[in-house]
Amino acid sequence: MTGGWQVEVLDHRLLDGPMWGEGEAREAVRPLAQSAQPVVLADVGVGDGDGDGDGDGDGDGDGDGDGDGDGDDRIVADGQDLARLGADGREKWRHRCAGKPHEAHVSADRLLALTYSLDYHAWGFLGPALLFDLDSGRLIAELRGERGIAVEGGRFLLGLEGYDNFDTWLHDQDGTLLTTWRSYGHYVPDPDGTVRVVECDRKLPTASRVVRLLPDGSIERGPQLSDSTAPSPVVLPDGTIVLLDAGVLRAVDPHLQDTVLAELFPVPPRETWRFSGELSLADDRLTVTLRERSTEVPISYMTRTWTLSVVDRHHVGE
Repeated sequence: MTGGWQVEVLDHRLLDGPMWGEGEAREAVRPLAQSAQPVVLADVGVGDGDGDGDGDGDGDGDGDGDGDGDGDDRIVADGQDLARLGADGREKWRHRCAGKPHEAHVSADRLLALTYSLDYHAWGFLGPALLFDLDSGRLIAELRGERGIAVEGGRFLLGLEGYDNFDTWLHDQDGTLLTTWRSYGHYVPDPDGTVRVVECDRKLPTASRVVRLLPDGSIERGPQLSDSTAPSPVVLPDGTIVLLDAGVLRAVDPHLQDTVLAELFPVPPRETWRFSGELSLADDRLTVTLRERSTEVPISYMTRTWTLSVVDRHHVGE
């Protein structure tokens, strides 16, 4: 095979019904869920030095605070409130949002919070994207977007799909719109300042691809996808994206060259809507979950999980 990575299936399991178990990637905050405890959305590192702008110190740009943020401040969601807590647990500021904050991204001295609305509307539970001054908690701008990521310099990408929208917008630290791209999906920021996107157009047949957003607003188009709603990818140490595309595990390198790693399950081309997947990576272990919805009523589910080893083939045998 070509490419720098290879996988080996270590375990495969089949379960009747949807799986709600350990290792499943789930949102910490849901639109209608009632949470009695505050939920940590992001860690805020003080001079973490990783250069990714997320403040979590791990260099991955996701702001997830996965064990490396000890001693840092935290951004927490507490119902409709968004607050910054110091390492000692003391509150530095608190802001009452119109909706429920469920995701937060940090870049320089700015904070972007995505929210759910309290009521269902034409856009589902989509609430405003709120841009804050990280230090004071002052609300700077109300923006719009379903997905977002932080990029350097207090800037953020926001994206939205639906009702003729299939767009990504770059906003500066004041919320001013800088650049627009006709693309939307899962965002993967790269060290060179560009961003790769695993597109999700929710169309059948799909025109989705893995693309790169260029600073001038143009788009470099990479490999075509088969699934219009591919799950969020994982990123390997060299920047290679691993994604699940209609039952096929694919790797797309930083140059948008793709490789088939494994054909896990034959998803019918016109039935991708019946399948949903998830990926999680821990060291060199990749867990893939694929749920299949029945075509008959009453609706039932079948869940398949694979555990795979992920190895840089250039290091095999060392």
